[in-house]
Amino acid sequence: MGNSVQPWVRRRRPWWRSLLRARLPISLALLGTASLAYVATDTQHSLPNVHYPGTSTTSIAVRRVGCDIKGNINDRGEHIYHVPGQEYYSATRINSARGERWFCSEWEAWWAGWRKAKV
Repeated sequence: MGNSVQPWVRRRRPWWRSLLRARLPISLALLGTASLAYVATDTQHSLPNVHYPGTSTTSIAVRRVGCDIKGNINDRGEHIYHVPGQEYYSATRINSARGERWFCSEWEAWWAGWRKAKV
């Protein structure tokens, strides 16, 4: 009996092999945990209100503190917004009777269907 190695004894797998085998369940568990944490928080940002011509202008005619983006409608009817520092920002006037308004963020202006001024 020269060689006493038993063929039925299995070698032990390295620890990282079992992690590779379990990567899908681990990924799903992490994704589910992150999703639950996101849903559970109250800091979710809501979408801005979109104002259409002819609707109440009381909230859009008055400039709120920190809302420095000017939404202007040109002669061709294009809805353009101007941010502070752009060339025509100081010359742009807001006329709420024409549907022009103030925005608090570029995202809000874009979401409402306005485009950024080119200059």
